[in-house]
Amino acid sequence: MDTGWDHFQHVADIGVRGFGASVATAFEQAALALTAVITDPGTVHPLQAVTILCEAPDIEILLVDWLNAIVFEMSTRDMLFGQFEVTIDGCKLQGRAVGEKIEVSRHQPAAEVKGATFSELKVVQTPDRSWLAQCIVDV
Repeated sequence: MDTGWDHFQHVADIGVRGFGASVATAFEQAALALTAVITDPGTVHPLQAVTILCEAPDIEILLVDWLNAIVFEMSTRDMLFGQFEVTIDGCKLQGRAVGEKIEVSRHQPAAEVKGATFSELKVVQTPDRSWLAQCIVDV
C-alpha cells in the first residue's frame, strides 16, 4: 500500500486515516488528514516546528494522544501544521509538527477539530505489511 491519507464518513463527525510502510508514517499521514479537515495542508508554510512527546499504554491510544496533542498545539499556538515527523519506540512517540500561524484569508479554515476520539480507532498492519492508523475526530 502507498503512503497517504484520506477521510471517511461518520454520522456527525469525520474519520481520519493514515497509511504508510511503517506505523510512524501512518501516524504522520493521519496527522495530515487531521489538518485536511481544517484546510489544505499544502497551503501551510513550514515556518515553525513544535516538538510533541506522547506516551500511552498501547499503540491505538498513542494515536489518539498524538492527534489530540496536535489539536492542543494548534489551539494554544493559533497555528496550523502541514508537515509531521514521527518516531515511535514501543508506545512512546516523539514527533515534530511544522507549520505557521493561521491566516484566515489564506487558509480559509473549514472546520474546527475539537479532538480525536476512540470511535473507529484502529492501528493495524494490513495483509500487504503496510500500516493503517485511523479514528474519528470531533468537529
